[in-house]
Amino acid sequence: MNTNKSDKIMEIIFSMTGAITILILLIITGYILIKGMPHMSLEFLLTNPLDAGENGGIFPMIVSTVYVSLLAVIFATPISLFTAIYLNEYNNSNKILTVIHFCLDILTSLPSIVYGLFGLVFFVEYIHLGWCILSAALTLAIMIIPTITRTTEVSIARINKNVKESSMALGASKWQTVKEIIIPSALPGILTGILLGLGRSIQETAVILFTVGSSLFVPFSSFDPGRPLTLHLYILATEGISLPKTYATAGILIIMIFIITIATNVIIDKYEQKIMGE
Repeated sequence: MNTNKSDKIMEIIFSMTGAITILILLIITGYILIKGMPHMSLEFLLTNPLDAGENGGIFPMIVSTVYVSLLAVIFATPISLFTAIYLNEYNNSNKILTVIHFCLDILTSLPSIVYGLFGLVFFVEYIHLGWCILSAALTLAIMIIPTITRTTEVSIARINKNVKESSMALGASKWQTVKEIIIPSALPGILTGILLGLGRSIQETAVILFTVGSSLFVPFSSFDPGRPLTLHLYILATEGISLPKTYATAGILIIMIFIITIATNVIIDKYEQKIMGE
């Protein structure tokens, strides 16, 4: 009887914590969207800002955000994937595994402003890339490598060892097993890691502040400066340029994250159904 009561109590506590999490999300996103939706329009999305952002739209900011975030993921994903494969399939030393995990943990724990300062010193000044999309993307790529690597590593580690051994027993090489068995089986986890990295890239401000510049124009090259949405939002809020535009920009950011999350989950679900033969 006591066991049943304690189970019910814990079930209530867990349900309440879950409900609180959902409530917090709804309060934050709901408040921003309620404040921002009246100021969102097609014109707001497709026009350039005027008067330092007080008027006009945010089209260059959307382009800069997509440009920087996609480049960062493109740079980070191969390194993360190969690192995760090496740790799971090719590494035979616990010392190397411990060292790499320790380095990944340190990189994960570093404040984003440290990455921003590194990007400023190394990519902007030392390599002379200047304040541009490429400097920001390279810095963001370094920042999200640990996230994608650890998520991919866990996904690969969950693959049944019997499947790998069966592939090898049938005469497949190590690389063939990795390419034909391991990567397709771990793809949902890999996509999840990429999503997390993409989300962090989109929402990052400190790195962007130090590396991308603050151009109000559409970047046509990776060597052009830009102003992603987070930086634009920061400038609007801190300089008091336009409170309505601030809420509208924040609302667009939230909607972008929602769309990416939902689309990725749909793709992952369909892929899992496909490989399960459903």
